Amino acid sequence: MKLADIFAMVVGPETDVEFVAYDGSQAGHPGADIRIDLRNPRAVSYIVAAPSQLGVARAYVAGDLEVEGDMHTALTRLWAVRERKLSLSDKATIARELAPFLLKRPAPPPEEARLRGGQHSRHRDADAISHHYDVSNRFYEWVLGPSMAYTCAVYTTPNATLEQAQEEKFDLVCRKLDLKPGMRVLDIGCGWGGFTLHAVKNYGVSVIGATLSQEQAAYGQQRIEDAGLENQAQIRFSDYRAVQESGFDAVSSIGLTEHIGAKNYASYFSFINSRLKPGGRLLNHCITRSDVKQRTQTINGFINRYVFPDGELVPVGRIVSSMSDQGLEVQHVENLRQHYALTLRDWGRNLEANWDDAVQEVGIGKARVWRLYMAASQVGFDKDVIQLHQVLATRNENDGTSGMPLRPRFSSPTAD
Repeated sequence: MKLADIFAMVVGPETDVEFVAYDGSQAGHPGADIRIDLRNPRAVSYIVAAPSQLGVARAYVAGDLEVEGDMHTALTRLWAVRERKLSLSDKATIARELAPFLLKRPAPPPEEARLRGGQHSRHRDADAISHHYDVSNRFYEWVLGPSMAYTCAVYTTPNATLEQAQEEKFDLVCRKLDLKPGMRVLDIGCGWGGFTLHAVKNYGVSVIGATLSQEQAAYGQQRIEDAGLENQAQIRFSDYRAVQESGFDAVSSIGLTEHIGAKNYASYFSFINSRLKPGGRLLNHCITRSDVKQRTQTINGFINRYVFPDGELVPVGRIVSSMSDQGLEVQHVENLRQHYALTLRDWGRNLEANWDDAVQEVGIGKARVWRLYMAASQVGFDKDVIQLHQVLATRNENDGTSGMPLRPRFSSPTAD
Protein backbone atom coordinates (compact mmCIF):
# COMPACT_ATOMS: atom_id res chain seq x y z
CA MET A 1 0.00 0.00 0.00
CA LYS A 2 1.29 3.45 -0.94
CA LEU A 3 1.30 6.41 1.44
CA ALA A 4 -1.21 8.21 -0.75
CA ASP A 5 -3.65 5.33 -0.26
CA ILE A 6 -3.39 5.75 3.52
CA PHE A 7 -3.88 9.50 3.20
CA ALA A 8 -7.00 8.96 1.11
CA MET A 9 -8.41 6.56 3.72
CA VAL A 10 -7.83 9.04 6.55
CA VAL A 11 -8.86 12.26 4.81
CA GLY A 12 -11.58 11.05 2.45
CA PRO A 13 -12.43 12.19 -1.06
CA GLU A 14 -14.22 15.44 -0.13
CA THR A 15 -11.25 17.40 1.22
CA ASP A 16 -9.99 19.83 -1.41
CA VAL A 17 -6.24 19.25 -1.06
CA GLU A 18 -3.58 17.56 -3.14
CA PHE A 19 -1.25 15.02 -1.51
CA VAL A 20 2.12 13.85 -2.80
CA ALA A 21 4.66 11.60 -1.09
CA TYR A 22 8.32 10.71 -1.49
CA ASP A 23 7.33 7.19 -2.62
CA GLY A 24 5.86 8.71 -5.80
CA SER A 25 2.24 8.26 -4.82
CA GLN A 26 -0.43 10.96 -5.11
CA ALA A 27 -3.97 11.45 -3.83
CA GLY A 28 -6.60 14.11 -3.39
CA HIS A 29 -7.40 16.79 -5.92
CA PRO A 30 -4.58 17.42 -8.41
CA GLY A 31 -3.94 21.13 -8.88
CA ALA A 32 -5.68 22.18 -5.65
CA ASP A 33 -4.45 25.44 -4.14
CA ILE A 34 -3.42 23.46 -1.03
CA ARG A 35 -0.79 20.77 -1.45
CA ILE A 36 0.67 18.52 1.26
CA ASP A 37 4.08 17.09 0.48
CA LEU A 38 5.41 14.20 2.58
CA ARG A 39 9.10 14.53 1.81
CA ASN A 40 10.85 11.61 3.49
CA PRO A 41 10.44 8.57 5.78
CA ARG A 42 11.29 10.62 8.87
CA ALA A 43 8.06 12.58 8.38
CA VAL A 44 6.09 9.34 8.61
CA SER A 45 8.05 8.26 11.69
CA TYR A 46 7.21 11.53 13.43
CA ILE A 47 3.52 11.13 12.65
CA VAL A 48 3.33 7.47 13.62
CA ALA A 49 5.31 7.93 16.84
CA ALA A 50 2.91 10.68 17.99
CA PRO A 51 -0.35 10.03 16.10
CA SER A 52 -1.92 13.36 16.90
CA GLN A 53 -1.30 17.02 16.18
CA LEU A 54 2.14 16.72 17.82
CA GLY A 55 3.51 14.25 15.29
CA VAL A 56 2.31 16.26 12.30
CA ALA A 57 3.69 19.43 13.89
CA ARG A 58 7.10 17.84 14.45
CA ALA A 59 7.25 16.77 10.82
CA TYR A 60 6.30 20.26 9.66
CA VAL A 61 8.69 22.13 11.97
CA ALA A 62 11.54 19.83 10.89
CA GLY A 63 10.78 20.52 7.22
CA ASP A 64 9.93 16.89 6.48
CA LEU A 65 6.32 17.75 5.70
CA GLU A 66 5.52 20.79 3.58
CA VAL A 67 2.25 22.63 3.16
CA GLU A 68 2.09 24.65 -0.04
CA GLY A 69 -0.57 27.33 -0.01
CA ASP A 70 -2.15 29.31 2.81
CA MET A 71 -1.71 27.51 6.13
CA HIS A 72 -4.98 28.75 7.64
CA THR A 73 -6.89 27.57 4.57
CA ALA A 74 -5.17 24.19 4.75
CA LEU A 75 -6.00 23.65 8.42
CA THR A 76 -9.58 24.80 7.92
CA ARG A 77 -10.11 22.27 5.14
CA LEU A 78 -8.52 19.48 7.15
CA TRP A 79 -10.66 20.31 10.20
CA ALA A 80 -13.44 17.98 9.08
CA VAL A 81 -11.03 15.03 9.23
CA ARG A 82 -11.41 15.16 13.02
CA GLU A 83 -14.99 13.95 12.62
CA ARG A 84 -14.25 11.24 10.08
CA LYS A 85 -14.76 7.71 11.43
CA LEU A 86 -12.56 4.86 10.22
CA SER A 87 -13.68 1.25 10.40
CA LEU A 88 -11.79 -1.18 12.60
CA SER A 89 -10.59 -2.91 9.45
CA ASP A 90 -9.19 0.35 8.03
CA LYS A 91 -7.48 1.13 11.32
CA ALA A 92 -5.88 -2.32 11.39
CA THR A 93 -4.67 -1.93 7.83
CA ILE A 94 -3.14 1.47 8.50
CA ALA A 95 -1.46 0.24 11.69
CA ARG A 96 0.04 -2.75 9.86
CA GLU A 97 1.35 -0.65 6.97
CA LEU A 98 2.89 2.02 9.19
CA ALA A 99 4.32 -0.25 11.90
CA PRO A 100 7.83 -0.37 10.33
CA PHE A 101 8.17 3.38 10.76
CA LEU A 102 8.06 2.90 14.54
CA LEU A 103 11.35 1.03 14.55
CA LYS A 104 13.31 4.28 14.48
CA ARG A 105 11.81 7.17 16.40
CA PRO A 106 13.51 10.46 15.48
CA ALA A 107 14.36 12.99 18.15
CA PRO A 108 12.01 15.98 18.31
CA PRO A 109 13.13 19.15 16.51
CA PRO A 110 15.28 21.42 18.69
CA GLU A 111 12.51 24.04 18.81
CA GLU A 112 10.54 21.84 21.20
CA ALA A 113 10.62 23.14 24.78
CA ARG A 114 12.41 21.20 27.49
CA LEU A 115 11.68 22.53 30.95
CA ARG A 116 12.94 21.29 34.30
CA GLY A 117 11.67 21.69 37.83
CA GLY A 118 8.22 21.69 39.39
CA GLN A 119 5.44 23.01 37.22
CA HIS A 120 4.69 26.69 37.92
CA SER A 121 7.63 27.09 40.28
CA ARG A 122 9.13 30.55 39.85
CA HIS A 123 12.21 29.17 38.10
CA ARG A 124 10.24 26.99 35.67
CA ASP A 125 7.73 29.78 34.96
CA ALA A 126 10.65 32.05 34.08
CA ASP A 127 12.04 29.40 31.71
CA ALA A 128 8.63 28.89 30.10
CA ILE A 129 8.13 32.60 29.52
CA SER A 130 11.67 32.97 28.20
CA HIS A 131 11.12 30.10 25.75
CA HIS A 132 8.31 31.98 24.08
CA TYR A 133 8.96 35.67 24.59
CA ASP A 134 12.75 35.92 24.50
CA VAL A 135 12.85 34.95 20.84
CA SER A 136 13.84 38.25 19.27
CA ASN A 137 12.36 41.70 19.73
CA ARG A 138 12.99 42.39 16.05
CA PHE A 139 11.03 39.27 15.11
CA TYR A 140 8.14 40.37 17.30
CA GLU A 141 8.20 43.85 15.74
CA TRP A 142 7.70 42.29 12.31
CA VAL A 143 4.85 40.05 13.46
CA LEU A 144 3.04 42.26 15.98
CA GLY A 145 3.61 45.62 14.33
CA PRO A 146 4.45 48.94 16.01
CA SER A 147 2.12 48.42 18.97
CA MET A 148 4.12 45.36 20.12
CA ALA A 149 0.86 44.13 21.60
CA TYR A 150 0.79 40.35 21.86
CA THR A 151 -2.81 39.91 22.94
CA CYS A 152 -6.23 40.02 21.31
CA ALA A 153 -7.05 43.34 19.63
CA VAL A 154 -10.53 44.88 19.47
CA TYR A 155 -11.89 45.68 15.99
CA THR A 156 -14.53 48.41 16.04
CA THR A 157 -15.15 47.84 12.32
CA PRO A 158 -14.28 45.00 9.93
CA ASN A 159 -11.92 47.36 8.09
CA ALA A 160 -9.95 48.50 11.15
CA THR A 161 -6.20 48.03 10.93
CA LEU A 162 -4.29 45.93 13.44
CA GLU A 163 -2.80 49.08 14.96
CA GLN A 164 -6.21 50.71 15.34
CA ALA A 165 -7.58 47.54 16.91
CA GLN A 166 -4.72 47.26 19.40
CA GLU A 167 -5.13 50.90 20.37
CA GLU A 168 -8.83 50.26 20.94
CA LYS A 169 -8.03 47.22 23.10
CA PHE A 170 -5.73 49.24 25.34
CA ASP A 171 -8.30 52.00 25.60
CA LEU A 172 -11.13 49.57 26.32
CA VAL A 173 -9.15 48.24 29.29
CA CYS A 174 -8.60 51.81 30.49
CA ARG A 175 -12.30 52.60 30.19
CA LYS A 176 -13.33 49.45 32.04
CA LEU A 177 -10.87 50.30 34.82
CA ASP A 178 -12.26 53.86 34.84
CA LEU A 179 -8.77 55.33 34.95
CA LYS A 180 -8.37 58.96 35.98
CA PRO A 181 -5.33 61.25 36.37
CA GLY A 182 -3.27 60.51 39.46
CA MET A 183 -4.38 56.89 39.85
CA ARG A 184 -1.85 54.12 40.49
CA VAL A 185 -2.00 51.03 38.28
CA LEU A 186 -0.28 47.64 38.46
CA ASP A 187 0.15 45.99 35.05
CA ILE A 188 0.79 42.27 35.60
CA GLY A 189 2.39 40.48 32.66
CA CYS A 190 2.97 43.82 30.96
CA GLY A 191 4.82 42.49 27.92
CA TRP A 192 6.62 45.18 25.96
CA GLY A 193 4.74 47.92 27.81
CA GLY A 194 2.02 48.77 25.30
CA PHE A 195 -0.81 49.11 27.80
CA THR A 196 1.46 50.83 30.32
CA LEU A 197 2.40 53.50 27.79
CA HIS A 198 -1.17 53.98 26.59
CA ALA A 199 -2.55 54.39 30.11
CA VAL A 200 0.15 56.87 31.16
CA LYS A 201 -0.04 58.95 27.97
CA ASN A 202 -3.81 59.08 27.65
CA TYR A 203 -5.11 58.87 31.23
CA GLY A 204 -2.43 60.54 33.34
CA VAL A 205 -1.92 57.56 35.66
CA SER A 206 1.28 56.08 37.05
CA VAL A 207 2.02 52.43 36.29
CA ILE A 208 4.27 49.65 37.54
CA GLY A 209 4.58 46.84 35.01
CA ALA A 210 6.04 43.39 35.65
CA THR A 211 7.17 40.72 33.18
CA LEU A 212 9.20 37.52 33.43
CA SER A 213 10.78 38.19 30.04
CA GLN A 214 14.10 40.00 30.30
CA GLU A 215 13.93 41.13 26.66
CA GLN A 216 10.43 42.50 27.14
CA ALA A 217 11.42 44.40 30.27
CA ALA A 218 14.43 46.03 28.63
CA TYR A 219 12.48 46.91 25.50
CA GLY A 220 9.50 48.31 27.42
CA GLN A 221 11.62 50.36 29.81
CA GLN A 222 13.46 51.87 26.87
CA ARG A 223 10.15 52.84 25.28
CA ILE A 224 9.16 54.57 28.53
CA GLU A 225 12.44 56.47 28.70
CA ASP A 226 12.25 57.44 25.02
CA ALA A 227 8.81 58.92 25.71
CA GLY A 228 10.13 60.82 28.74
CA LEU A 229 7.70 59.04 31.07
CA GLU A 230 10.13 57.41 33.52
CA ASN A 231 8.66 59.47 36.37
CA GLN A 232 5.23 57.95 35.78
CA ALA A 233 5.99 54.41 34.65
CA GLN A 234 8.45 51.58 35.11
CA ILE A 235 8.69 48.06 33.80
CA ARG A 236 10.37 45.48 35.97
CA PHE A 237 11.97 42.19 35.01
CA SER A 238 10.15 40.47 37.83
CA ASP A 239 7.69 37.80 38.83
CA TYR A 240 4.40 39.52 39.65
CA ARG A 241 4.55 37.86 43.06
CA ALA A 242 7.65 39.93 43.87
CA VAL A 243 5.78 43.25 43.65
CA GLN A 244 5.69 44.62 47.20
CA GLU A 245 3.71 47.83 46.64
CA SER A 246 -0.01 47.87 47.38
CA GLY A 247 -2.93 50.29 47.44
CA PHE A 248 -3.33 50.34 43.66
CA ASP A 249 -6.46 51.89 42.18
CA ALA A 250 -6.47 49.33 39.38
CA VAL A 251 -4.79 46.14 38.23
CA SER A 252 -4.58 45.06 34.60
CA SER A 253 -3.75 41.46 33.74
CA ILE A 254 -3.69 41.12 29.96
CA GLY A 255 -2.68 37.68 28.74
CA LEU A 256 -1.09 36.36 31.93
CA THR A 257 -3.69 34.03 33.45
CA GLU A 258 -3.00 31.41 30.76
CA HIS A 259 0.51 30.97 32.18
CA ILE A 260 -0.04 30.68 35.92
CA GLY A 261 -1.86 27.33 36.17
CA ALA A 262 -5.39 26.66 37.42
CA LYS A 263 -4.15 25.32 40.75
CA ASN A 264 -2.63 28.75 41.42
CA TYR A 265 -5.76 30.80 40.74
CA ALA A 266 -6.56 31.15 44.43
CA SER A 267 -3.15 32.61 45.28
CA TYR A 268 -3.15 34.69 42.07
CA PHE A 269 -6.46 36.43 42.69
CA SER A 270 -5.73 36.67 46.41
CA PHE A 271 -2.50 38.49 45.55
CA ILE A 272 -4.37 40.90 43.28
CA ASN A 273 -6.99 41.53 45.97
CA SER A 274 -4.21 42.31 48.43
CA ARG A 275 -2.69 44.87 46.07
CA LEU A 276 -5.93 46.70 45.28
CA LYS A 277 -7.26 49.39 47.54
CA PRO A 278 -10.95 49.21 48.53
CA GLY A 279 -13.00 50.33 45.57
CA GLY A 280 -10.22 49.33 43.14
CA ARG A 281 -10.82 47.41 39.93
CA LEU A 282 -9.25 44.41 38.18
CA LEU A 283 -9.48 43.73 34.44
CA ASN A 284 -8.45 40.17 33.62
CA HIS A 285 -8.02 39.45 29.89
CA CYS A 286 -7.25 35.84 28.94
CA ILE A 287 -7.86 32.96 26.55
CA THR A 288 -10.44 30.45 27.76
CA ARG A 289 -11.75 27.05 26.70
CA SER A 290 -15.25 26.59 25.29
CA ASP A 291 -15.67 22.95 26.30
CA VAL A 292 -16.13 22.70 30.06
CA LYS A 293 -15.33 18.96 29.96
CA GLN A 294 -11.98 19.28 28.19
CA ARG A 295 -8.73 19.02 30.11
CA THR A 296 -7.26 22.39 31.02
CA GLN A 297 -3.83 21.38 29.73
CA THR A 298 -2.88 19.29 26.69
CA ILE A 299 0.57 18.10 27.75
CA ASN A 300 1.38 16.43 24.43
CA GLY A 301 -0.19 19.11 22.28
CA PHE A 302 1.74 21.19 19.77
CA ILE A 303 1.04 24.48 21.55
CA ASN A 304 2.28 23.18 24.90
CA ARG A 305 5.44 21.64 23.46
CA TYR A 306 6.43 24.41 21.07
CA VAL A 307 4.68 27.66 21.93
CA PHE A 308 3.37 28.10 25.48
CA PRO A 309 5.00 25.50 27.74
CA ASP A 310 2.87 24.78 30.82
CA GLY A 311 0.07 26.96 29.45
CA GLU A 312 -3.35 26.12 30.83
CA LEU A 313 -6.79 27.19 29.61
CA VAL A 314 -10.03 26.91 31.57
CA PRO A 315 -13.68 27.82 30.90
CA VAL A 316 -14.54 31.40 31.83
CA GLY A 317 -16.79 30.17 34.63
CA ARG A 318 -13.75 28.93 36.52
CA ILE A 319 -12.12 32.35 36.23
CA VAL A 320 -15.26 34.02 37.55
CA SER A 321 -15.59 31.55 40.43
CA SER A 322 -11.93 31.91 41.40
CA MET A 323 -12.25 35.69 41.50
CA SER A 324 -15.36 35.49 43.65
CA ASP A 325 -13.73 32.98 45.99
CA GLN A 326 -10.99 35.52 46.72
CA GLY A 327 -13.34 38.35 47.60
CA LEU A 328 -13.53 40.08 44.22
CA GLU A 329 -16.98 40.95 42.88
CA VAL A 330 -17.35 40.22 39.17
CA GLN A 331 -19.06 43.14 37.45
CA HIS A 332 -18.82 42.46 33.72
CA VAL A 333 -17.79 39.65 31.35
CA GLU A 334 -17.15 40.08 27.62
CA ASN A 335 -16.19 37.47 25.01
CA LEU A 336 -13.86 38.73 22.25
CA ARG A 337 -13.43 35.40 20.44
CA GLN A 338 -14.08 36.72 16.93
CA HIS A 339 -11.68 39.60 17.53
CA TYR A 340 -8.86 37.19 18.30
CA ALA A 341 -9.43 35.35 15.02
CA LEU A 342 -9.00 38.70 13.23
CA THR A 343 -5.91 39.51 15.30
CA LEU A 344 -4.27 36.21 14.37
CA ARG A 345 -5.17 36.77 10.73
CA ASP A 346 -3.29 40.07 10.80
CA TRP A 347 -0.29 38.65 12.68
CA GLY A 348 -0.12 35.84 10.12
CA ARG A 349 -0.15 38.32 7.27
CA ASN A 350 2.66 40.27 8.92
CA LEU A 351 4.74 37.11 9.28
CA GLU A 352 4.28 36.17 5.64
CA ALA A 353 5.14 39.72 4.52
CA ASN A 354 8.40 39.52 6.49
CA TRP A 355 9.06 35.80 6.01
CA ASP A 356 12.60 35.95 4.63
CA ASP A 357 13.75 38.41 7.31
CA ALA A 358 12.03 36.35 10.03
CA VAL A 359 13.78 33.16 8.92
CA GLN A 360 17.12 34.92 8.91
CA GLU A 361 16.47 36.33 12.39
CA VAL A 362 15.16 33.27 14.27
CA GLY A 363 15.81 30.31 11.97
CA ILE A 364 13.52 28.35 9.69
CA GLY A 365 12.34 25.98 12.44
CA LYS A 366 11.14 28.75 14.77
CA ALA A 367 9.53 30.62 11.87
CA ARG A 368 7.63 27.46 10.88
CA VAL A 369 6.50 27.03 14.50
CA TRP A 370 5.00 30.50 14.39
CA ARG A 371 3.32 30.03 11.01
CA LEU A 372 1.67 26.82 12.20
CA TYR A 373 0.80 28.15 15.65
CA MET A 374 -0.92 31.31 14.44
CA ALA A 375 -2.88 29.55 11.71
CA ALA A 376 -3.98 26.75 14.05
CA SER A 377 -4.98 29.23 16.74
CA GLN A 378 -7.00 31.24 14.24
CA VAL A 379 -8.90 28.08 13.32
CA GLY A 380 -9.46 27.40 17.02
CA PHE A 381 -11.09 30.80 17.50
CA ASP A 382 -13.00 30.49 14.21
CA LYS A 383 -14.49 27.16 15.31
CA ASP A 384 -15.25 28.28 18.91
CA VAL A 385 -12.81 25.79 20.43
CA ILE A 386 -11.15 28.60 22.35
CA GLN A 387 -12.41 32.03 23.36
CA LEU A 388 -11.06 35.27 24.81
CA HIS A 389 -12.74 36.80 27.85
CA GLN A 390 -12.30 40.09 29.62
CA VAL A 391 -13.58 39.88 33.18
CA LEU A 392 -13.97 43.08 35.22
CA ALA A 393 -14.09 42.80 39.00
CA THR A 394 -13.92 45.09 42.02
CA ARG A 395 -12.51 44.92 45.51
CA ASN A 396 -15.45 46.39 47.38
CA GLU A 397 -15.44 48.63 50.41
CA ASN A 398 -16.25 46.96 53.73
CA ASP A 399 -19.85 48.11 53.43
CA GLY A 400 -20.18 46.53 49.98
CA THR A 401 -19.76 49.73 47.97
CA SER A 402 -18.19 48.86 44.60
CA GLY A 403 -17.94 52.27 42.97
CA MET A 404 -19.60 50.91 39.83
CA PRO A 405 -22.35 52.97 38.15
CA LEU A 406 -25.79 51.44 37.87
CA ARG A 407 -25.44 51.00 34.10
CA PRO A 408 -21.76 51.15 33.09
CA ARG A 409 -20.88 51.95 29.49
CA PHE A 410 -17.53 50.98 28.03
CA SER A 411 -17.99 51.90 24.37
CA SER A 412 -15.50 54.24 22.78
CA PRO A 413 -16.61 57.89 22.72
CA THR A 414 -15.95 57.90 18.96
CA ALA A 415 -18.35 54.96 18.51
CA ASP A 416 -21.35 56.82 19.93
